[in-house]
Amino acid sequence: MNITVNEELLAYIDPLTADEHAALERSILAEGCRDALVLWGDVLVDGHNRYGICKKHGIAFNTVHNERFKSLDDVHLWMIDQHLGRRSVSDFQRGVLALRKKDIMAARVQTSTDAPSTPAAPGPQAPEPMVTREAIARAARVSSTAISQIEKIQKLATPELVAAVKSGAISINAAATVASLPAQEQLTAVAGGKKELQQAARQVRAANAVARTEPESPEGIIARLKQTISELTAENAALKKALAELSA
Repeated sequence: MNITVNEELLAYIDPLTADEHAALERSILAEGCRDALVLWGDVLVDGHNRYGICKKHGIAFNTVHNERFKSLDDVHLWMIDQHLGRRSVSDFQRGVLALRKKDIMAARVQTSTDAPSTPAAPGPQAPEPMVTREAIARAARVSSTAISQIEKIQKLATPELVAAVKSGAISINAAATVASLPAQEQLTAVAGGKKELQQAARQVRAANAVARTEPESPEGIIARLKQTISELTAENAALKKALAELSA
């Protein structure tokens, strides 16, 4: 059987840790490969670790073809949903996956809105559009505050700080706080280990608390209000597009 490993799909989901991979290998050696590998044509979608272990040890495995995949986005959404449902996935990983799902679905809504409208046949109710932090948080089973913090980490954190929050060396809350520091200060905190990261987060929070007690300049107030208006306008536009899609 010809099975193709797509490097982009292989890297789409965070890899197993060394301990997790070793545990999976022991399980397959003892009990065989119990779960079938999922294919899209000849492309491997789910089961990359099982496939590698089975090839290494010459262990037989089964495959199943998912005929519902029509595009790479369909594959991505399926992979995301599979991992969102797994208990072993951390809150941070679920948040990242839910944000990826939001981006894919938002792009589909945009494409559909831009295309000429045609009468739609009655069918099952469309799923909730993931355009708000609340909807994303529900999909990830975390708070909307955590989603905001994960977005901040993705935008501002160095790869080393991201690796620290993935490993559990620092919480999502603290990582989002440390991410506001310049890159070199983030690197120094990560290099110092868990205690240094916690200390850096405390220092940032203390500095922010002092800043909040000082009178805000008129220019600062105007800039903050403009930023808030911009964020609300963008969220409102996304909601209108999603509602238009559901009404079509």
